[in-house]
Amino acid sequence: MRPEVRCFRDDGADPAVPLPSYETHGAAGADVRANFPEEQRASGLTLAPGARAIVPSGLRVEIPEGFEVQVRPRSGLAAKHGVTLVNTPGTIDSDYRGPLGILMINLGDEPFTVAHGDRIAQLVVAPVVQAAFTKADVISDTARGTGGFGSTGRR
Repeated sequence: MRPEVRCFRDDGADPAVPLPSYETHGAAGADVRANFPEEQRASGLTLAPGARAIVPSGLRVEIPEGFEVQVRPRSGLAAKHGVTLVNTPGTIDSDYRGPLGILMINLGDEPFTVAHGDRIAQLVVAPVVQAAFTKADVISDTARGTGGFGSTGRR
């Protein structure tokens, strides 16, 4: 059985902008689109190189308990324009009911305009396991030990 994520449109959101959708049969992520307020729909939002902004989706979501929604970049925007997400993957918790905004950044060399209705990110629904965190006086050793960033080599 597939989990159901219920979507609610914010006041003023354009109902013509589609809800998140999977673009291919095997897609893991559902594309979410920019949904600007009426006064910004014609112009969109231009991100200068190095600039970041929260782009509205016009949605609030109700995620079933035991799941999260991960917000991930779209590879085409990153490859073609250097546009990605700042906090990736972002997590939307099942108890959050606020507006779904997408924190985008332009790492490219040219300004990039997000147009009303553009696909700007993908949403991946994933199960969540909450662990019990307990204090320990010692932890077990492993072959890797304390090796951190880059410790397993370049190749």
